[in-house]
Amino acid sequence: MRECSDISAELESWYGRETNRHLHAAVNRALEPLLETAFGYHLLQIGQTRGQPLYTGSRIGHCAYLAPVPGAGVSAVARHDELPVESDSVDVVIAHHCLDFTERPHEVLRELHRVLTPHGQLLLLGFNPLAPGCGARRLRGFTGHPLWQGLSPVSAHRLLDWLRLLGLETQSLRYLHPLPVIGQGRLARYARRANQWSEAASLPLGELYLVHAIKQVGGRVLPVRRVRPSARLIGLAVPNPAAAPRGDHAA
Repeated sequence: MRECSDISAELESWYGRETNRHLHAAVNRALEPLLETAFGYHLLQIGQTRGQPLYTGSRIGHCAYLAPVPGAGVSAVARHDELPVESDSVDVVIAHHCLDFTERPHEVLRELHRVLTPHGQLLLLGFNPLAPGCGARRLRGFTGHPLWQGLSPVSAHRLLDWLRLLGLETQSLRYLHPLPVIGQGRLARYARRANQWSEAASLPLGELYLVHAIKQVGGRVLPVRRVRPSARLIGLAVPNPAAAPRGDHAA
């Protein structure tokens, strides 16, 4: 398998295309309501998104951006299966394509589970292997395409089984953006309407899936390797958690 830095750079280039900018916007729209209701001290995003972090809608004061290669706004450079983060220290983790190009998906998930606080929230995005577009990309990988030859997506239902074994309780599963949106003409409008209908009907046809899970306490999970005490991300003075607006719980 090629270096993760090569894959990250090519994935960034792919997201930079016009059709895939709409996909990035769909991800932000899906994350917005989840981030608005997520509170705590620390948020961590893993995975690169062309200098456009996915946590802009979060009320959490301390947000860090970890990627396998340096880039705009990147707080730390590390592998997804070896996070330089203390255990039980992050309230919200956004994992963007962390499982799609790795040969060690279980190790990545264990790391995500390890760094989350009890009742911490995991927001995981990945390519849907049931989507027509994903099948086409895998075929291109077999012919030697520099990005898609490393693609090995995990189905959402298999992922839910893995999360349950780790003690992560799934709250929701959404499929995003089944049809590409090109330009601003009539076809683009039809594609946007079809995407809205498909997402509302929870059809498993979207290019991506978004899984929202919460780390439960008291369950038995597989042991994980401890990170070195010197490799710390959460070492700053802890800020006050963001407070919910007064009107959020009004009857």
